[in-house]
Formats: sequence, structure tokens, C-alpha cells
Amino acid sequence: MLSMDDPNAVPNAIERAAKGGNVRAANLSAERKKAIAKIAADARWGADLPQATHDGPLSIGSAVLAAAVLSSSKRLLSQGTFLQALGRSRTPKAGTGGLTTVDPLPFFLQAEVLRPFITDELRMSTTPINFKFRGGRRAVGYDALLLPMVCQVYQKLHASLTARLAGDDKKDAARAKRIFEQYRHIIEACAALESGFAQRGIIALVDDATGYRGDQLKDDVLRVIAAYMAPALLSWTRKFEPEFFEEIYRLHGWEYKPGNVKHPQYTGKFITKYVYEPLPPGVFEEMKKRVPKNESGQRKAQLWRTLSTDTGIPHLDKQLDDIYLMMRLADGNKAEFKRSFDRIFGKQLQLRFEVLKRVPELTA
Repeated sequence: MLSMDDPNAVPNAIERAAKGGNVRAANLSAERKKAIAKIAADARWGADLPQATHDGPLSIGSAVLAAAVLSSSKRLLSQGTFLQALGRSRTPKAGTGGLTTVDPLPFFLQAEVLRPFITDELRMSTTPINFKFRGGRRAVGYDALLLPMVCQVYQKLHASLTARLAGDDKKDAARAKRIFEQYRHIIEACAALESGFAQRGIIALVDDATGYRGDQLKDDVLRVIAAYMAPALLSWTRKFEPEFFEEIYRLHGWEYKPGNVKHPQYTGKFITKYVYEPLPPGVFEEMKKRVPKNESGQRKAQLWRTLSTDTGIPHLDKQLDDIYLMMRLADGNKAEFKRSFDRIFGKQLQLRFEVLKRVPELTA
């Protein structure tokens, strides 16, 4: 028991306890130390951190941000790379998640000169989020929507300072110049970031970087393919009428002989390009998988026989009607036919290309 008459009793007791603690710590096994460290980390971070379902590097200009998407579909940017993109240090000021105890705003928005440009929407988006990347690494993140909003704040500051520099008040212009020099690196970083946002929104950029929308897109495409494909090959009937081939011949200046069932090899390429490829993304690729070519380069059945009678065949029939009408109207002018086709189906083919580029396994 400590004697209150001895002024050194408490300090000595603390010293003995500290030495005892050090001795016990030194005697702990490596496994025990690791377990204690894990308990401390879980207490600090929480055992049930939200887990990213998708993550990846996001490049905007010269900045590379670590992007992630949570199971809630919230898009995040890691705090460290967020700060670097703004020209700030990866390490925020003291305080949880880059917040100080003085102001609920993160430190990079606390400057008095920024306050006139901070909206309520921005304030609601500044709360840092603790989460885990797919590999298990813990991180602090910000809502991805915060980055363009922060950039807008600094660009508004820049516009305000530019106006003051051009004003008649020389003292105010001098103050504006000092402020601009202080924040020049962030203003320039935000200008570079905003040029990236101008091409695509931040949400789309995060989805591209993490592959999140690619997964959703793949599911959508697979549903379309399922609707377009028949469970088994359809019975043969005449699908391409002689009049259709006659127009192909006329378009290319070839002599057409009625009753001829053997056509130049190019007619197959023509049908592929102008009839099958404009079908929804993934459908033509699935058709080819259903009836692959043999060693001699022939297919055991016509491609159209893989299509469903309720969705695929009606779409194909409309496609045939459209192409036939374009050939008739082109009056033997291949250039005119191609212009008509590009005008009507150009965007559709570009979309198809973009989808297949984003989900390459659909064509594998």
C-alpha cells in the first residue's frame, strides 16, 4: 500500500509499473504481440469496416487516385491520393480522417478565403469514410463527388482573385496576388483535374477505373443475349430472299442470274457487316459460338437459326427490311448506301464497339 507521507511514493510506483509492463511486453511471443496489435487496430478502426467490391487506379491528367466502390454503390477516392491530386501532402493535419477539432470541414477547405464558395451540398460530402480495399488494406476515403466540388471552390476563388487583380484598388490587388501565390499549386491542380472531368463525369471515371460498371454492363448484355438466343437451332426456312441478293449484286455491279444459289464469298461478309453486326452487343458473338466453323471454314447451320422466335428473329427481319430498302434507294451507288447505313446505324455500331471493348470476355 502506498504511503501518502512519502512524496516519491506515486512516481516510484508508476516507474515500477512501467518497468513491469516493459518486462511483460518483452516476454510476449511474436504471435501474442501480433494478436494484441490486431485487437488495438480493430478497436481503432472497427471490426466491420465497409468492404470495397471493386477498386483500381484512376488516372486524371498526371494525377493517379486510388478509387473504390463499396457494396452500397458509393464511389470513394482514398484520402491520401485525393490530397495528392489537390497538390497537398498525403498526410492530413492532426485529427480523425483529416478533420481538425476547430471546424467540421477538412483542413483543405478551412481557409477563410474559401468560405464564400462552400455550399451546403459540399459540407454534407466532406465526412471521411473508413473502409477496406478488396485486398483487406484499411484506408480513409472521401465520396468521389467531393473532388469536383472542391475543384469548383478553388476555381471560383481563382475567378474572384483574377477580378480583384484587375480592379482599381491597388492594396486589394496586392492582397489578391499574395493569396493567389499561396494557393497557386492547388488552383493549377484543380484546373488540370477539371479538364479530365470535362471529358467524363467523376462517377463514370471511377466506374471505368474500378470495373464496376463493366460488371453491371456485362449482366445487362447477358440478359439481352439470353432474350435473343433460341434454346435450340430453329428449323431451316428461306431467310434471305433472292431479291435481297439481287440488290447486293446490283449495288456492286455484278451480273445476277435468277436461280443461282452459289454467291460470291463477299456476300457473306456483306451480310455479316450490315445485317448481323448491328444486332445488340454480344448477340452476333454468341451466334458464332453456337455454330462454330469446322476445319474447312464452314458452319453446320445458318447463323440466324440460333435466334429466338420472339425477340431475335423479329429484330433480324426488321434489319433485313431496312438494309434491303437502303440498297434499293441507293440505286447501285455503294457510297450512297454506306452513307445511309452510317447515318442510321453508325451510333448503334459505335455503342456496340464500346460495350465489347469494356467487356472483352463477351467476344472470347
